[in-house]
Amino acid sequence: MISLLRRVPELWRRLDVMVQDAPIALLLVIASFVPALHNKGTHLGDVPTHVMDSLALVVIAIECLPLLVRRRWPLVSIGLVSIGFAADQLIGYHTVAGTALPIALVSAGLHVTRFRRTAVITLSAAYAMLAVALDRSGSDENAAGFITFYLALAAAWAIGAWLRLSRAAEAERRKHVAEATRIAERTSIARELHDVVTHHVTAMVVQAEAARYLTAAPERLDQTLQTITDTGRRSLTDLRHLLDLLNPDHNPESVGDLRSLVEQTRQAGQPVEFAEEGEAVRDTGSAEVVAYRVVQEALTNALKYAHGSPTNVYVRYGEREITVEVGTTGAKRSAAASGSGRGLAGLRDRVDVLGGEFSAGQREGGFVVRARIPAGNPS
Repeated sequence: MISLLRRVPELWRRLDVMVQDAPIALLLVIASFVPALHNKGTHLGDVPTHVMDSLALVVIAIECLPLLVRRRWPLVSIGLVSIGFAADQLIGYHTVAGTALPIALVSAGLHVTRFRRTAVITLSAAYAMLAVALDRSGSDENAAGFITFYLALAAAWAIGAWLRLSRAAEAERRKHVAEATRIAERTSIARELHDVVTHHVTAMVVQAEAARYLTAAPERLDQTLQTITDTGRRSLTDLRHLLDLLNPDHNPESVGDLRSLVEQTRQAGQPVEFAEEGEAVRDTGSAEVVAYRVVQEALTNALKYAHGSPTNVYVRYGEREITVEVGTTGAKRSAAASGSGRGLAGLRDRVDVLGGEFSAGQREGGFVVRARIPAGNPS
């Protein structure tokens, strides 16, 4: 029973708009025939009250039933309701059905998309004609009364127009949010591609260049070629992992193994010392992924700009943060100075998103990349 009640709003939204608008129209029709509510409707012009007769049923129907199409055909709705309201006031029924007029006006102000100015002018002219007709029928209503009622009707239209503008602004805001989200996703994928492709391709290029000088040593040449093959396979594996990010069932916090990454860099001819302190705890969020990318980008830069220079990788797992430091002795250039800098800039953005600290530059006789990454952030 509870689950059914929870589904009621969803089922209601699925109904056709005419069905959704039917209750208010029927409610006004029924209320108009309740004896206690006779002559309790709008009194414009103070025309003498007329008894309810068969014609009253037609007038009430013209006033109320067009509300069924107030969202689908708002101009038709307001036109018919206005005719019914005019007949109601001129004859003197003064039924509750007259309440349909402000409802139709709000709907018209909200849903009319074309000929809005023409509709306003036409409705204003029709009201002026109604005021004149009521005056000639012996109404003792003064000009101030007619003007006040006109302003009230104009306010109903203005409410609909304001709702229309609000919805348009909200739709535009959602559009901008969606566009910003798409840009952020594309940027994230571009960073992942940069990290994966640059590292593996750089390693393969370095190994291929070294292989040119190993023709006289078949065993070493075969080992180098095998390393190139393994690197290519790792690249394909990482690319598949990146494509898996588009799978809703994929775990975005899965990450590669740092020891395998270091070993791959060593096979490319880069002497790397690796040290870990502590153990990765559960629920580190995106911190471990970012730490892996920091090490990957730093080793890629070491291969590109300081090939053969000693490189030290230090990773410490704390209770609330992961600290990464990658230093290359004797390195004189960096991606920021000699390349596009996209990799380091991307790392800085990733670390900043998690509320951490990132630095990269010449220090202690070489180039050092440091990052402090708060753990437990699922961002």
